[in-house]
Amino acid sequence: MSAAGSLLAAVPAAALLLLTVAVRPREVGAVAPLRLGVVRAVLLGGAYAVLVVEVLGASHALTRQAFAVAWLLFLAAAATAAGLRWRREAGLGQQFAATSVTVGNAPVTVGAVPRQVPVGAVVSGGGPDVSAPAAERVEPDPAPARAGWGPASLLAVAVGTWRTARPGERLLAGTIGGLVLVELLVALLAEPNNFDSQTYHLPKVEHWVAQGDLDFWPTAIHRQVTIPPGAEYLLLHLRLLTGGDQLYNLVQWAAGVVCLLVAARITAQLGDGRRAQLLTAFVLATTPMVALQATSTQTDLICAAWVACAATLVLDGLRRRTGWGTLLGLGAATGLTAVTKTSGLIAVGPLLVLWGLAQLRLARADQPAPAGPAAAGGGRRSWSVGGLARTVGGSVLILVVAAVVVGPFLARVTAEFGHPLGPPRLRESIPMERHDPASIVVNALRIGHTAFDTPLAPLRRAGAEVIISGAEAVGVDPQDRAITFGRELFPEPAWYPDEDRVAFPLTGALAVIGAVIALARPRRIAPERAGSLRAYAAVVLTAALLHTAMIKWQPWGNRLLLYAVVLAVPLAGLWLDALLRDRAGGRRSVATVAAVTVLATSALAGVLALSYGFPRRLVGAGSVFTTSDWDTRFLRRPQWADEFRWAATAVQDSGARRIGLAQQNDNWEYPWWLLLRQPDGGSPDLVALQSVLPERPPAEPSSVDAIVCTGNKAACAKLVPAGWRLEFRGYVGYALPPGR
Repeated sequence: MSAAGSLLAAVPAAALLLLTVAVRPREVGAVAPLRLGVVRAVLLGGAYAVLVVEVLGASHALTRQAFAVAWLLFLAAAATAAGLRWRREAGLGQQFAATSVTVGNAPVTVGAVPRQVPVGAVVSGGGPDVSAPAAERVEPDPAPARAGWGPASLLAVAVGTWRTARPGERLLAGTIGGLVLVELLVALLAEPNNFDSQTYHLPKVEHWVAQGDLDFWPTAIHRQVTIPPGAEYLLLHLRLLTGGDQLYNLVQWAAGVVCLLVAARITAQLGDGRRAQLLTAFVLATTPMVALQATSTQTDLICAAWVACAATLVLDGLRRRTGWGTLLGLGAATGLTAVTKTSGLIAVGPLLVLWGLAQLRLARADQPAPAGPAAAGGGRRSWSVGGLARTVGGSVLILVVAAVVVGPFLARVTAEFGHPLGPPRLRESIPMERHDPASIVVNALRIGHTAFDTPLAPLRRAGAEVIISGAEAVGVDPQDRAITFGRELFPEPAWYPDEDRVAFPLTGALAVIGAVIALARPRRIAPERAGSLRAYAAVVLTAALLHTAMIKWQPWGNRLLLYAVVLAVPLAGLWLDALLRDRAGGRRSVATVAAVTVLATSALAGVLALSYGFPRRLVGAGSVFTTSDWDTRFLRRPQWADEFRWAATAVQDSGARRIGLAQQNDNWEYPWWLLLRQPDGGSPDLVALQSVLPERPPAEPSSVDAIVCTGNKAACAKLVPAGWRLEFRGYVGYALPPGR
């Protein structure tokens, strides 16, 4: 990556930081306002990134220069907005003194505190500190001065918070920070090596770069054009700005950080303080699937981040009328989820229903109670026509914004296949094709068995036997293709720390316990927010049930559940905090020991996942410190590394310019884009010799200068013209015409 590429890659990050300053909440009592600013910034930045790709793609201008201009303009706009906000608050802040308040026993100057705040009060960064005793809580100024949001003041507050934190809280925070930093190191050192990324995620990006637009292309791998491309849109920005894939892993890493911040904010919104938020972030950060995907080019953490952003904005709307800015944010979150991974809509849908019901309740509450005899007789409040209209209008706005984000992609898919969800093979492969109660229950049990898998093989076998016997007893084939993906067979071990399938038994068990208690006895967890907590738990449970009713079981289905895990973890954090807080005497000692044991085991799972997880690890065979860049890319299939190089070298030595691709649906295509690049770094001229798109015929074999093959030798041989020389080694082959 060149120095210019590094500078350009820093522009989006700088713009998002400035945007966080510009869009942080102004309202009094906003929960975790800095995190809310992050949510607003990433949603606005994500929507902008998607729309830039769509607009420039429609203009056939997917070039480095165009993307650089787009981000420099965005940076200028963000800097201007942040500057105006800062200047405005600096002027308003002259009405307030820079007051030294005490965080525990440490004095901290926070800037924007009204003069009447008593010494000894605990001040939060924009909302009352719900972890403090009620007598010490203080409502902050709605417009803090510049000093209150400057780096020095934020650092001072962070240092003061650290000093006053209990040892257990410091340990939680330190572990979270350590895991995030190690994940960042791995993300920077490791080359992209996810299996699906080699097949369709990353080739998709290369096709766009080569074409300069988003038009579909002939391909034997339908997922290159049919699977929603939102995550790849983000990768495309890095590809064009830097010229390569060195920073690709940072997209999922950043999504993981967003998930941690938002999950902690959801915990605060549901009514608990600093320790509960740290517990939530700790449980999520140590979940092996999260730790492994945070260094990957998969898409599940990105989807989970958009869903979590939608959830936190919905919770803001449970107690107050939603403003236009939040409505735009909800629309952006919905659209970004849809354009990234449609399964995330399984959770976004119930969340939006909850938001709508809450807004209707507030619209009714806003209407004054009738006076006179009706009031004396206990008359009911009437609906506010304006409130109803505002809720309906807000719902329409959310859908319109979502359609703007995801609509262009859906339009292309509909034009190509006659259906917005793609060809029949896609619509029938992942979604459930049977919806009778028995089939749904069997599917749910199989998904649960895989999600809660452990290294204890006897337990796995016993559980699977019970499920299989039960399925047969109710007349359901446990391997029925209508409820099982492809040709896979249940059960499949999922305990090993592999990014595509690792189970989450500890996180899942904690989330289930937290959800049950939140539904049955919410006041035990959050006395002041019992209604919101119960409603949120109901939404999480609904999303989980809908997932099992709509998505077929598959061996790597755990990663498809990641959005639900992120939503459910706040319930685990709240329950753990209540467990540590509400017990007395000997029972408290037992509860504390049990909680600490669970947390220690969770930490061990996270550390082991980062240390030995696959296919990026710190130690052992395949370590990011000892494995070459090229070999890192092939850790899934080490034997293919030399085969690809062998074939590519032969084709390049032949002087071939136009190269045909012969491959099957799950073959690796991306290595060809790396090995066959032009001497100046330009994209190779690769064309497919097979196509599953009816309206996109493949290239004729006679029109190319060479053919490269992966997978089946017999299938490749059928495409090779008569008289050509075909060479094959295991998985990879090539064919050249006479004289080359």
